[in-house]
Amino acid sequence: MQLQLFFPFPSPSPPPLPQTPTLIITSTLFSSFFFFFLVVLVLFSSHQRRQPKGKILPPGSMGWPYIGETLKFYTQNPDSFFANRRRRYGDTFKTHILGCPCVMISSPEAARIVLVTKAHLFKPTYPPSKEKMIGPQALFFHQGAYHSRLKKLVLAAFLPSVIRGSVSEIEQIVLKFLPTWENTTINTLQEMKRYAFDVAMISAFGHKRDSEMKGIKQLYQCLEKGYNSMPLDLPGTPFHKAMKARKQLNETLRRLIQERRGNEKAGGGGLLGNLLGAKNHKVDQLSDSQIADNVIGVIFAAHDTTASVLTWVLKYLHDNRDLLEAVTREQDGIQRKIIEENRRLTWDDTRHMPLTTRVIQETLRRASILSFTFREAVEDVEFEGYYIPKGWKVLPLFRTIHHCADFFPQPEKFDPSRFEVPLRPNTFIPFGNGVHSCPGSELAKLEMLVLLHHLTTSYRWQVVGDEDGIQYGPFPVPKRGLPVKVTPLQK
Repeated sequence: MQLQLFFPFPSPSPPPLPQTPTLIITSTLFSSFFFFFLVVLVLFSSHQRRQPKGKILPPGSMGWPYIGETLKFYTQNPDSFFANRRRRYGDTFKTHILGCPCVMISSPEAARIVLVTKAHLFKPTYPPSKEKMIGPQALFFHQGAYHSRLKKLVLAAFLPSVIRGSVSEIEQIVLKFLPTWENTTINTLQEMKRYAFDVAMISAFGHKRDSEMKGIKQLYQCLEKGYNSMPLDLPGTPFHKAMKARKQLNETLRRLIQERRGNEKAGGGGLLGNLLGAKNHKVDQLSDSQIADNVIGVIFAAHDTTASVLTWVLKYLHDNRDLLEAVTREQDGIQRKIIEENRRLTWDDTRHMPLTTRVIQETLRRASILSFTFREAVEDVEFEGYYIPKGWKVLPLFRTIHHCADFFPQPEKFDPSRFEVPLRPNTFIPFGNGVHSCPGSELAKLEMLVLLHHLTTSYRWQVVGDEDGIQYGPFPVPKRGLPVKVTPLQK
């Protein structure tokens, strides 16, 4: 009856529209997208209904279906993201990022439970996109006997007794890079990526040929652009391009592995040499896929993070001139000794850089490049009064712990003197903790010390532009990659 009040006379039916190809394609695409959305919504809703009766999930928001809170997480200050949810939900809360339901934890005690005391309940993992790009056989994604065997092999390539022999090679890389920066404006982050990548190549491949490394570097650069993308394997997407590069990189590494398998010297050193020579009476040698995945994994772990830390070191030293001069005095003393003894920088020299080491430690705390680490519940877990379903990601929030005023008074202040006294246990964990902690932490610190030795004793740098801020993508770095003009010191 109400319709008749508005439309007292029946309207003639309009003639049917011609079904043009464009209209048909548009209609089909819309129908497909709508169907896909409904499927995702149903899956998301059914996932939410997994909570058994009497079990309480941590408080929090799961955001939009599939997308979750990924966009919020990767496009804003992580401190704000974490702090807002801690204030609202407490130290333990749930969210949904990169296609994964997650529980985030932000107390040192809870982090130790996940990483150390009950590590068997939480396997190391990454979101599906990262896992596919790094490779499923990589050390990061495993527990048990396979992980133990791999960890020993990887650690063997990064022991102090091994990397101390790399000081001269790392120094040569530094001495090659620094002259190219003289009297020019550089993008600090990009230059540090170049430096960290070259060091990673030495640690991964040992003695190398430039022709081999050039191809690997180009493919890896394509791969890394998709590391933090949504896992949509559609033509034109960053993830699709990255997976294409990953396939080509795998083929390149397989050829290199096969070539070095035929070498009686088992690979020419580095991590690759260790993995190629890995065999005992109980376990066969590693397959090509296992070796390739772990080599890519090491490059992934050693590249962006180290470059980002070094970028922040230059930023903090630039902004704290008295500290820069103090570091320079420490390095000048080492340089005078080197000149007197007519030699090059050695491993022992790097062990006598206490202030420079504290600057690196405070940078690791203040910048907290790795805001968190991923773990996955291997079974349904009762955790601090909450229920965590099997398969959910669990993220200890390193950044939140490092920025807590209870552990680090005035956490926003850059103060290396914090590390002159012992810290409260489990409050400084830039390289993780437990059996899955970063095996390459000593190499990362070594390459920072070698670079800072030569940079502070021979150069000064001035930030270009007055834009002071942070960009997130995903690691927090100074805006625009910290453009600086580098000039030689007049001595």
